[in-house]
Amino acid sequence: MPELTCSSPALVTVYEAALRNLLHTNTVGGLIRAGGGYPTPWTRDASINAWYAASLLSPGAARDTLMAVTEDKLVQQDDQWWDQIIWAVAAWHHVLVTGDREFLARAYPIAAATMEVLDGERFDERYGLYRGGAVMQDGISGYPQPPNDPGIASSFVLDYPGAHSIMCLSTNAVYTGAHRALARMAAALGEDARPHLERERLTADAVNRWLWREEAGLYGYFLDGDGRLDPHEETLGLAMAILFGVADERRAALVAARAHREPRGMVSVWPHFERYGPERPGRHNAICWPMVMGVWGDAMAALGHHERFHETLDDLVALFGDAGLYEVYNATTGLPDGGWQQGRRWPSEPDQTWSATTLLGLVHHGLFGIRFGPDGLRFSPSVPATWGETSLNGLRYRDMTLRVTVAGGGAAVREVRLDGRAAGFVPATLTGHHDVLITLA
Repeated sequence: MPELTCSSPALVTVYEAALRNLLHTNTVGGLIRAGGGYPTPWTRDASINAWYAASLLSPGAARDTLMAVTEDKLVQQDDQWWDQIIWAVAAWHHVLVTGDREFLARAYPIAAATMEVLDGERFDERYGLYRGGAVMQDGISGYPQPPNDPGIASSFVLDYPGAHSIMCLSTNAVYTGAHRALARMAAALGEDARPHLERERLTADAVNRWLWREEAGLYGYFLDGDGRLDPHEETLGLAMAILFGVADERRAALVAARAHREPRGMVSVWPHFERYGPERPGRHNAICWPMVMGVWGDAMAALGHHERFHETLDDLVALFGDAGLYEVYNATTGLPDGGWQQGRRWPSEPDQTWSATTLLGLVHHGLFGIRFGPDGLRFSPSVPATWGETSLNGLRYRDMTLRVTVAGGGAAVREVRLDGRAAGFVPATLTGHHDVLITLA
């Protein structure tokens, strides 16, 4: 396992716990399960876990887990269809990290065929958006009324007829990213990427046309089937709009400045719906899911909004503390809390894998600023100005092992040295052990 050395003992402790969570606790039979309360991989979890950590730290298990959630040359066609195309994003990232051409040749036809099915069944031509719930809000506690209907007892979002026609921010941001991933997979295989690039542009344009709230400087949550925009803030959607290039520089800066944070961190959807509140937070409403916080922090790091990146990293370290890496936490007390849904408080499951992997991603992508490209690694770290030397030793990448050291604090890179020599990046073709020294101005 990589070894982190930094000025925050609490971060080191949580980082090591996250490594154990991914590489030992939740890797079972060569596959990465969703967590302590979820014994099998799910498409959404498998994709986020591979994207944020597993493709780098455990590439064989990441590959096999991604393939385990496919069937009949499609991403598995289960009843959570709205976000299954996130698999394409993870598949392309896996190729970037590993250089696995065999996986690329298998993955592109699966992702392209799945997109074709979704285009035929889930695309709303009136708005240029894709129908269905939000990426991680599979419970009705994540939605206002409507589509919630108090006459229906089920917790599952698609048991509510109105949820089939809504068009959510996070889901359409993922489709934008998936079209981009398909374009890059096609280009890498020597095929025509232009149709995918055009669909990426059109989807992003539709999100900005229908979901952007200029008066608030934020995106709304979803467009309903009649074209009405719900004004709630969906943190994962805001983050993914930045990560997948939906938000231009101006919009992204406004989102970073204006998105709401509760005392213990960013929440899934803000504010509380009428049937919930601080004493009874909804399970998918104003409550802290570490995965959502991790993706938000990643977006802040990618944007260069370093204060909000470190705020989120600190929030996650404080939530995890000595209590383990749970699924959900109370946004006011910081204690594990599964939240309320359909008249009962749900458990917060222990050892949640994506709580671990997104924390690992914040260290790798944010703190050390690792940027994966087809030709190798580049770096854009963000280290607190008060810290001393920060290092990550024993990091396996393709056929090499790296010791990455960041000297100084801040975010302005003065110099990158590879094995003592000035270098712009770490070539993907290297083998053996290498030292990378990044000096910040």
